[in-house]
Amino acid sequence: MHIRFITTGGTIDKVYFDELSQFEVGESQMEHMLREGLVQFDYDIVPLMKKDSLEIADFDRTVLRDFIAADDGTHYVVTHGTDTMPETAKVLSRLEGKTIVLTGALTPARFRTTDAMFNVGMAVAAVQTLEPGVYIAMSGQVFKAGAVRKNRAENRFETTTGRS
Repeated sequence: MHIRFITTGGTIDKVYFDELSQFEVGESQMEHMLREGLVQFDYDIVPLMKKDSLEIADFDRTVLRDFIAADDGTHYVVTHGTDTMPETAKVLSRLEGKTIVLTGALTPARFRTTDAMFNVGMAVAAVQTLEPGVYIAMSGQVFKAGAVRKNRAENRFETTTGRS
């Protein structure tokens, strides 16, 4: 099975700039994480955009959806910022015949203590085992698109209807 990773930015790829005293989206860490994880499956990485999820607009979601719709792949892991991940998942849920798992991180992948590796691993497992559809893999759980929200107060994802 071939997995196409599409990077869009978000906290998973953020870098701390001392001179600015803030975080900005930097180069994707996906290649590094996959190499470090010693993965044994075929994959490629498409760096589609480098945006904080609060900067991702409907136009960007359309670009992502159109790319996947026109692509010949069937299995995708999309790295995305967590704040608007559920909105992007809903837009992608209109696609048929493809298994798409969105994931990200609550702390940058470059940090020593990060949830990035775990979340990417969950997404890889999910994309290989789930039926076609759109999902979010975060914090050890997999949620169906349209039935998940980010609880910003608790800094976690949770189902909105029933159990995912």
